[in-house]
Amino acid sequence: MEKQEKMKIAINGGIGFGAKLNAKQLVAISKYMEEDEELELTTFQQLYVEVPADKEKEVIEEFTKVGLACYPVGNFVKSLRTCNFCKGEEAEGMPVAKELNRRIAGKPVPVTLKAAYTGCAVGCGEPMLSDIGVMKNRDRFNLYVGGKAKGKDAEVGSLLLENLSSEELYEAVEKIIAGYAETGKKRETFYKYTKRVGLPYLIK
Repeated sequence: MEKQEKMKIAINGGIGFGAKLNAKQLVAISKYMEEDEELELTTFQQLYVEVPADKEKEVIEEFTKVGLACYPVGNFVKSLRTCNFCKGEEAEGMPVAKELNRRIAGKPVPVTLKAAYTGCAVGCGEPMLSDIGVMKNRDRFNLYVGGKAKGKDAEVGSLLLENLSSEELYEAVEKIIAGYAETGKKRETFYKYTKRVGLPYLIK
């Protein structure tokens, strides 16, 4: 019997009040797992699931119906890492996080790019340690770039722009990612890209 070809997709419960999955979502995921198979939980707040390659579209539709968000695996912008939005949807800017994620997640880039968002200065979403980080400050947004969480040369991101409106934020982040996708070298991480290009030139 010919072995069925499988492919890996990344899923999570979408952006909400904490990283959670409900019973319907767990049942949907379990349909595509063997009894002794394990799920891989990534640092991007995603689960990797292997599904039949010839049923990718069908599976994604099924997952989407139960509220799961699906993303490609590999050198793409990962889904937005967020805080738990502890003070409510409007106060913590969840609509902005959802819209930013919609605009950037899944875009192809030279090397996997991690973006993070936090609704206040506490920074639970770890924006300062991400390639691109957003920190909400009252009703405006500060944008950080070039954070690096791993290695001996780990460092916090640099403040690139501050006091942005939501639309200014979307425009700036999309421009930065487009520039990286177009001019980043093969296997060049975003951290190295920011060092090579220089902060002032990331959005020009």
